This record gives sequence, C-alpha cells and structure tokens, in this order.
Amino acid sequence: MPKSISLRGPIGSARWLAVLLTLSSPLVLAQERLVDESMQTQRSADDSAAQAQVRISQLADETTGLIGDYRVTTQQLDRTQIYNQNLEKLVADQEQEKVRIQQDLENFVETRQDIVPLMQSMIDTLSRFVELDMPFLLEERTERIGRLRDNMDRADITIAEKYRQIMDAYQIEANFGRDTEAYTGPLQLGDGAERQVDFLRVGRILLAYQTADGAETGFWNKIEGQWEELPDEYRRAINDGLSIARQQTAPQMLKIPVPAAEAAQ
Repeated sequence: MPKSISLRGPIGSARWLAVLLTLSSPLVLAQERLVDESMQTQRSADDSAAQAQVRISQLADETTGLIGDYRVTTQQLDRTQIYNQNLEKLVADQEQEKVRIQQDLENFVETRQDIVPLMQSMIDTLSRFVELDMPFLLEERTERIGRLRDNMDRADITIAEKYRQIMDAYQIEANFGRDTEAYTGPLQLGDGAERQVDFLRVGRILLAYQTADGAETGFWNKIEGQWEELPDEYRRAINDGLSIARQQTAPQMLKIPVPAAEAAQ
C-alpha cells in the first residue's frame, strides 16, 4: 500500500508552497503569452480599423470628386447636345440659303442679259435728248454721257453701280427743267466768231445770253434751232434774271421771250 506523506509542520508547508510555485510558473507564463497575443491582436485590429477608416475617407473623397466630375460632364453633354441641335438647324438653313443663292445667280444671269441692253438704250436715249435739247452746259452733259458709255465696258464696276449712275444722269437732266441758272461760257454765233457771254437758263423755257457790257442780248430759238438776237426791250429783263439766278437780287416778275404755242406746234 502506498505511503501517506504528511506536509504538516513548518517544513512541510514550505515544501508545499515550493511545489505550488513550481507548478504555477508555466501556467502564468502561458497566461501572459495569451494576454500579449490578445493585446497584439487588438493592436493589429485597431491598426487595421484605422487604415480602413483612412481608406474609407479616401474613397469618400474620390466618390465626391467623381460625382462632381459626372455632374460637370453631364452639363457639358447637355450643352453639347443643345449646340449640336442648333448646328443642325444652321446647316439646314445654310443648305436652303445655298439653293436660294443658286437660284438668285441664275436669275441674275437672266436679268443681266435683259438689263445691259436696256442700259445701253437708256444712254442712247439720253444722248439724243441732249442733242435735241437747248444747248446749255453742252460740254458737261456730253462728258457725263461719255463716262456712262465708258463704264459699260468696265469690269470693275458692278451692274448695279452702272445703273445707278445712269439714273443719276437722268435725274440731273430732270432737275434742269425745274431750276434757274446763270453761268459764263463761250458762245459761237453764225459768223464763226466766239465770245464769252453770260448765260441765263430758266428751266427749259428760256436759254438767253448777254455780253459782259450788256450791248448784246439774245436767246436760243427752239423753233428755228439757232441763236437769235433780242430787241433792247429784253436787255433789262435778262440782266435782272442773271442777278436773280446768282442770288444777287430778290426774285421778281420778268418779261422773257417765249415762243407762242402755235409756233411751237
């Protein structure tokens, strides 16, 4: 039978304590290791959580930036779509404009073929009119008609400008029938002698002349188509008419030679 060991007494108690200490040392070390490992695990978990939080914050910032970029891109896309729609309308309108311009060009060619002969005829008519009219400012008027003829052969002047100049010439001739004018110029009579005289034109009713000394007064006889000297009774009237035309005298009634209606017919 096994023997019993008694641990009573001072010596026995010490031995028991030593035995307990000896037995408990590995357990304490194991518990410390377990605690250290738990703390290490907790620290690792805390570090991972912190890193995860940083990553979450980064992802949140990136997401916010991407959302902002998406909104900007969406707005740009909307503006681009609106611009493209407007551009499509412009292109369609330009295509219609091209068709209209092409039609205008075709019409212009036809119009030019018609208007050029018309302008030539207008210049010829104006030239004949000046030849048959009273012989006032003949040099100025014939030079104007000459320029119109020259312009018809110039490529640097548009059809519209040529037509405008012709109409201006017609307007100038029309104004001659409504105003009064006094000017000085040469006069060549039937004897071939040329002298400087003062001319008085009253519309197209009267074209008269008077020498500087007032010794001779005459008028253009439209019926006979020649210059004729006037009696002395018209000298004062023609002189007053010259002063009125030059705005040197107030307008007044004048006695001027006018062919009778029967003679004109």
